[in-house]
Amino acid sequence: MQTAHVFSFHGGVHPEENKTQSLQLPLGRPPLPSELILPLGQHIGQSSRPLVKQGDRVLKGDTIAINNGFLSSFLHAPTSGTIVAIEERPIAHPSGLSDLCIVLQPDGQDTWKSLEPLTQWQTVSKTDVLAYLAEMGIVGMGGAGFPTHVKLQGAHKKPLSHFIINAAECEPYITADDMLMREKTIEMVLGIEIFQHLVEADAVVIGIEDNKPTAIAALKKVLKERNSNIQLTVVPTKYPSGGEKQLIQLVTGKEVPSGQHPADIGMLCQNVGTCVAVHDAVYLGKPLISRITTLTGDALNAAQNVDVLLGTPVAHLLDYAQAQQQKLHRLIMGGPMMGYTLNSAAVPIVKTSNCILAASKKELPTPAPEQACIRCGMCEQACPASLLPQQLLWFSKSQEHEKAEHHNLFDCIECGACSYVCPSSIPLVQYYRHTKSSIRDAREANVKSDLAKQRFEARKARQDAEAAEKEAKRLARQKATANKSAEAKKASPAKAMPSKAPSEGATAAPVSLANDELKKLKVDVAIGKSKLKKLQKQLLEAQENEHLDDVTTLQLQVTDQEKTIASLEEQLGNVVAKAPAPTPTVAETSTVKSPVDDALKKAKIDAAIAKAAVKKVEKALKKAEDINAPEIDTIRQQLKDAQARANALEKAVSQPATSPASHESVAAPISAAQLDLANQIKKEKIAVALAKAQINKLNKRLLTAPEEADTLPQDIAAAQQRLESAEALLATLIQSLNNPQETQ
Repeated sequence: MQTAHVFSFHGGVHPEENKTQSLQLPLGRPPLPSELILPLGQHIGQSSRPLVKQGDRVLKGDTIAINNGFLSSFLHAPTSGTIVAIEERPIAHPSGLSDLCIVLQPDGQDTWKSLEPLTQWQTVSKTDVLAYLAEMGIVGMGGAGFPTHVKLQGAHKKPLSHFIINAAECEPYITADDMLMREKTIEMVLGIEIFQHLVEADAVVIGIEDNKPTAIAALKKVLKERNSNIQLTVVPTKYPSGGEKQLIQLVTGKEVPSGQHPADIGMLCQNVGTCVAVHDAVYLGKPLISRITTLTGDALNAAQNVDVLLGTPVAHLLDYAQAQQQKLHRLIMGGPMMGYTLNSAAVPIVKTSNCILAASKKELPTPAPEQACIRCGMCEQACPASLLPQQLLWFSKSQEHEKAEHHNLFDCIECGACSYVCPSSIPLVQYYRHTKSSIRDAREANVKSDLAKQRFEARKARQDAEAAEKEAKRLARQKATANKSAEAKKASPAKAMPSKAPSEGATAAPVSLANDELKKLKVDVAIGKSKLKKLQKQLLEAQENEHLDDVTTLQLQVTDQEKTIASLEEQLGNVVAKAPAPTPTVAETSTVKSPVDDALKKAKIDAAIAKAAVKKVEKALKKAEDINAPEIDTIRQQLKDAQARANALEKAVSQPATSPASHESVAAPISAAQLDLANQIKKEKIAVALAKAQINKLNKRLLTAPEEADTLPQDIAAAQQRLESAEALLATLIQSLNNPQETQ
């Protein structure tokens, strides 16, 4: 065993500990309740998915729910019995809302299933060990309940310099970890060794406060007997030394940067309860179905720590600890600093429940009314995260969420130290929690909005494809009708040669039919050109306003409309060419394209649409990963499908089909080179418009943001250079298109 140097962190407070009340009695084991209520969301991330149904019989340790995504966990039966319901029940949560729960009625026999320990954990692959821990339902038991296998996977981003065991337990009243270290010292050390095998850190350190002498002595004895290289660091008693980032700073002297995780700087923390749970899973084959919880408070006659099954109602534990209902003023899940009030004693114990505080009115009086901030600065001095609580309070009250984020609101660990020292009795942490929730809701709404937009665009693309297919069928029918009319015209002179009048009557119907078709096509062309002008106007406005997503969509719509007009003009030209009598003008038939060119152009358009869809899904996936949105698996599958479609279309474009022999005789007045030039001109026009819009935006920022005066002129010069290059290239392309002889 080794000892290590102790550092310090900013702020912190010294509230009254009140830890001796729950350490007078030995570890208790309450009897089985009449029912066990097992919420499906006992961890951070997605709730578990039930495997059982009402009426099923289960044994102790049977899997009753499996993980429902990457950030999820398994759930097991704490005892043998019958599933009597899967329904909404009140749960232990600050919101006081209900959640879906599996209700188990014990049979009193407490019969275990067949246990299968992982005896070869040192020789099997680490991936298999992590998968085993996931199936055992192991989650962090000291904080938000982060699935342990996921946390260990993230720890391999960088080599670990320190693996820290959090044994500080700094919050007043709570002694669950203290009792666990006394009762299960050897199990805890063996669990730490399993963790060290998985993470391979350079140093393993147990951080414990100096107010736990019995647990410290037990740890020293076991570490010495095993000749372990695990370091034991005893830190001074100060709240919140048990915070993950604060304990890292105490033990190593290193500070986790804002917005980063401990793994980013080579650190990993685990709670002592998690270490014991890993030991029980690996060595004994037992899933996580129970935990040690502190029952304390002046309203209890028998305050103590208990080894309680998950799902046990709080009311059952209060009866076990001989609660005095007339003295019970507030019932709190957790400690007085970071816990939250329970509205009902019917809520169950979950994997993260470390304390039930049944406080009297004298012990935890009603908070004084909130008063105006006097700007004393005590909150800033007490903040262990080195934030500006007063500033964050103003931003929270005024709902200036962007400014609150800019001032590192999400670095707040909600320890309550600022509220504890505030002389104006301002519930600062409550304001911060509300603001965090509002920001998360806004982010999730943005992700859902992006998904809805993506679905809308996919639906529109599908409708456009269906409309194009219908139009192609309509044109095919018109062409077939025109061919029949032409055949009838060729046959009519042979039958009507004897006199002039019958011949004129025989040709009247085909001429009338051709004229009607000609008029309809002219109307369709005119309507199409009008719609094209509107789309081009919208495209120009989007380019000026730098709405890049709209620019891409509108450009595709313009291309589709141009294709439709070209198709209509081709039909118009065919009708004019086959008409029995010459028409006054055929100005609209100036452009005729081959079917192969149309197919190639359509393939290129489809490929561009597919690439744009891939980019949008990637953007939505990034946002979803930032907030751990529940739709993240769906988005990943959409990205996979979109990427596959884009690759297939790109391959089709790179290997175009040759022109069929039936179309070799179709004339193409505009060459392929001229079409390419026209497409390049369109792209350069967009580039010029974007460059001009960028210059305008930078000039406005130069006037409104003087603090950026050093960097903006360089950006403006670069944008001006891009504009000049784009304009020069555009002029060259236009000249080449107008004078094709010079380019040959």
